[in-house]
Order: sequence, then C-alpha cells, then structure tokens
Amino acid sequence: MSNEIEIGRGKRARRVYTFDEIGVVPTRRTRDPELVSTAWSIDAFQFEIPVLGAPMDSVMSPESAIALGKLGGLGVLNLEGLWTRHENPEPLLAELAQITDGVEAVHRMRELYAAPILPELIRDRLGQIREAGVTVAGALSPHHTAEFTDTVVKAGVDLFVIRGNTVSAEHVAREGREPLNLKQFIYELDVPVIVGGAATYQTALHLMRTGAAGVLVGFGGGASSTTRVTLGIRAPMASAIADVAGARMDYLDESGGRYVHVIADGGLGSSGDMIKAVACGADAVMLGGALAKATDAPGRGWHWGQEAHHEDLPRGRRVAVEQVAPLTEILNGPANVADGSSNLVGALRRAMATTGYSELKEFQRVGLVYAER
Repeated sequence: MSNEIEIGRGKRARRVYTFDEIGVVPTRRTRDPELVSTAWSIDAFQFEIPVLGAPMDSVMSPESAIALGKLGGLGVLNLEGLWTRHENPEPLLAELAQITDGVEAVHRMRELYAAPILPELIRDRLGQIREAGVTVAGALSPHHTAEFTDTVVKAGVDLFVIRGNTVSAEHVAREGREPLNLKQFIYELDVPVIVGGAATYQTALHLMRTGAAGVLVGFGGGASSTTRVTLGIRAPMASAIADVAGARMDYLDESGGRYVHVIADGGLGSSGDMIKAVACGADAVMLGGALAKATDAPGRGWHWGQEAHHEDLPRGRRVAVEQVAPLTEILNGPANVADGSSNLVGALRRAMATTGYSELKEFQRVGLVYAER
C-alpha cells in the first residue's frame, strides 16, 4: 500500500511519522526491570547504556564526557568548539550564560568561535578524557575533518565522529575546494567512524557503503534547531529511523554480514522519545537537549549547536533549558518529576520490561501503533 498522498494536482508527498504519532504496544509477556539489559556495543567498545552525549559545547565538556563515560555511556567532544579554541573556556561559558538577549548572544558567540582551532588543545582535551580511563570520542564537521584528522588520531581517539546537519557520500564542491571522500577516508583510518546525519534510506545506504561503523539519523530536529523554519527541511524521526534501519538490514545482506549501527540524533526530548527511537530500530541515541538540562552541564541552563552562530545564516538558536538534576540523576534517577526528563535509562529499562523484552536488539521488534494527532 502506498504511503503517498496528493497535496495538489502536480505534487505528491510521502506520509511520514513523528514520535508523538506512534506508541509502543505491550505484549503478552512482562518481566522484572532487573532482568533487562541496556548494554550496547560498537566495534570493540562496549557500553552499559545506549547513550551518546552530543558534541555540543552546552552538553559535553571534557569533564562531562568523562562523567558520562563512567556512567556507562559515551561522551563525544566537539573538537571545533570552545574547548579547542580557548585555553580556559569556563569564564566564556559563564559569560554566555549571563547574556539573555538573543541577538547579543549570537554576536558574542560569533566572536568566541572565530578563534582558530588549536591542534594542541585537541590533543590535550582528548588526552584528559583518555587519562580518566573511559572511551574517547571526538567529533568534527565534514569540512574540518581532513585538516585535523592526524591530530585527532595521534591524540588516541577510540571513536571518530563526522557530524553535520546532513552528510552524504557524494558532495559537490565549488571549484578549487576538494570535497571529503568518505569512502577513502574511512578506509585509510585506523579507528571506527560514526557519520551523519542521514534521514533517508538511500543516503544511509550510501554512508554504510563507505565503511562507517555507525550512522547518525537526524536532520535539524533538535531543541536548538531552526532548520525547518529557515530552510524548510524536515525529517520526522520515527520514519527516518525506520528507513535507516531498513537500509541497515539490506546492507547486512549486501555486505555478507556487516552490521552498521543506527544512532538516533535529534528530536529526543524525553525518555519516551528515546524509547520510541529504539523501538523504531535505533541501536543507541545521541542526546543533546536532554543532557543540557543537567545542573552540571557546561551550558549552565542554555543549549546551542554549531548552527546557532553561523556567520551568515544561523539555522539554530541558543535556547534556555530548565536544569532539572545532575547528570547521574537524568540518566539513572531517581526522577522527581513525571515529565520524562529524568531517569532516562530507568524508563527505557521499564518499557522493555513492560513489553517483555530483555535486550535492546529484541526491543527493536516491539509492536507499534499509530494514533493521528
């Protein structure tokens, strides 16, 4: 049955779904939450919880990446943010937290992010995380990847993330500018690469064919993004994840058994969204705004991404977030409110137990319902 609808005589559109339009269906079996495993692994690295901290300065500092690692997740440091441009960004983050005017904040952020990325700071920040004994992950946007790859690898990164609003295996660049050849880059690199975002089956399949260990799913769907307003581009996450999960299964057959991990990235504002992401086929989730609500988050009650201070066309904004609890309580509870902002892993564990599943891969097979809003 076609899921396309006619929006006019000359145009048809595909019907897609958001997290708010779907729900998880209980089965005939239940189990105790203590019998549920939320463990996840990618390449040779194993984690107790399927949570990655988004590489955003309001979410991950070296200290918060270490804290998330010790809680069983993976913190991904933004390697072109304030931590690699300034020797001591703490006073700068405190300064930004005092600015309430949006226009003034954009101007100040543009000034701060105009400072050059320093290779020695990339080395030092990643080294700080490594010394703590947790898995080391850093992220660069596609246009900075080739420039700083050697520095990142020599610093001892375990997982390398190439993250943009959208990343394709085929990019057309202006004359004189050499685009990043993802397939060649990943082939020559000695560490696993996670790349994205992707929002369609075909894009994800192309990225999987480059040799990526994981694909990020999402396109400007986060709390701080205005991509839908500024560019008119939208990719509802429930359908996007399901499409990319379908590409994963087809690539598994095509490649003779190579499994590429699907990581939901964006639009995950609550524990319910995180649960539905896994139910739609995600192996793990990358959290931004949900972790920015931590009282010990570097954003100090504010959240923003790289697009918020773009030099000519911001596609994101700096948003105020309510600080609800320390990072450990946001992930593992106890929750003191019933709005899905705390005890995210506990909620995932209970949802799996309520529907009778004991492991994340099993939970991807859970039944879903659609309820039109």
